[in-house]
Amino acid sequence: MKPTPKKLSNGLPVLLVPQKGATSMTLLVLCRVGSRYETQDINGVSHFIEHLMFKGTKKRPNTQIISRELDRYGAEYNAYTDKDVTAYYIKMDAAQTPLAVDMLHDMLFNSKYDSKEIDRERGVIVEEINMYEDNPRMHIDDILEEVLFPNSTLGWNIAGPREVIKSVPREKILAYRDAYYVPERMTVVVAGKIESGVMELLNKTFGSVKRPSGKDLPFTVFTPPEKLSDAIAYQEKKTEQVQLGMAFHGLPIGHPDLAAASLLATILGGTMSSRLFIQIRERLGLCYSVGSSHQAREDIGMFSVMSGLDKSRVKEAVTAITAELKKTIKTPVTAEELRRAKDHIRGRTMLAFEDSATQAEWYGKQWLFQKKVETPEERMKRYEKVTAAQIKNVAKQIFRPEKMALAAIGPFGKKEHVESLMMW
Repeated sequence: MKPTPKKLSNGLPVLLVPQKGATSMTLLVLCRVGSRYETQDINGVSHFIEHLMFKGTKKRPNTQIISRELDRYGAEYNAYTDKDVTAYYIKMDAAQTPLAVDMLHDMLFNSKYDSKEIDRERGVIVEEINMYEDNPRMHIDDILEEVLFPNSTLGWNIAGPREVIKSVPREKILAYRDAYYVPERMTVVVAGKIESGVMELLNKTFGSVKRPSGKDLPFTVFTPPEKLSDAIAYQEKKTEQVQLGMAFHGLPIGHPDLAAASLLATILGGTMSSRLFIQIRERLGLCYSVGSSHQAREDIGMFSVMSGLDKSRVKEAVTAITAELKKTIKTPVTAEELRRAKDHIRGRTMLAFEDSATQAEWYGKQWLFQKKVETPEERMKRYEKVTAAQIKNVAKQIFRPEKMALAAIGPFGKKEHVESLMMW
């Protein structure tokens, strides 16, 4: 059943997503802010704030008290920061719904932001940055986005540069939080077993939030250049395997061809029976991992192909990958491929929807970005209507060589060796 959005007394939207037979619940709070809203002097602050929400409130003075209360009931709890959204969730026994609601409200609106905790967390985040940069498979996404989205906050690292994290003042952190953590930018979702009185609980807590005096600023819409002038990102690293990423500008949220783009990504590299997996790994033995995906944002999308390759056969692999992309432009996918891709997406969605956390995020993000909700069945109907001709047209629209970005991490020796991989 499609959830009907409700509003708290301050206008903050709430979605209740009941799940038949559930005994647990997920409370998810989404805030429409992320690294693309930042400026250079505070790059990384969205993610920094996410960390600081767990460091103590007036009611619960430190991290240990927060975690102890939740651990007592076996709760799953965490948060994440993206380019355009920051999310916090608690998943636990539905009988403990009052604790979950009180806890997240307390963390999001009563955190102390103690100066000593802020300084301590600077070191934690720097180590997180080190962890990502030391792991080529994690870091390849960051350097790929830098060249795909030039002169845009979309290309900035979510964690920010070390020098900013080490020095950004507490006052700037709080000003940013006050500007963006406001009812107009938030959505609350309760999914799973919905306890009676949950709206009253939410009204007493989240419904009491007032808009602070800070003024937020929208992000700058990304306008794709006619051609990427500097389309290569390269990091020299002594590794046995080369990490390679190829990316193109994709379609934004709400685009009529979005379903076709998702099906294209599935057919190319979304499964172990996909074209790229069979050709690059199984037939040619050039890699261990290879896959493709399409990610949509409000103003632009990103279609990427990621692979971990045999360092001695990288050029051969790039040639083979590019050939598979070209095929989708020239020849419609087969009826069988299209049927299998549709069935795969439906099956994965149905499996994921057994989890209340998936349901919360599914509906919450739709409302946050589009102010409407679509059930899985409604979305599957859109997928069913996609034809092979539509997928071919989307491939032509996306796979444009002048807009291809390439990132590589490995022992290349010279950038010229990476530049030689830019072929079409």
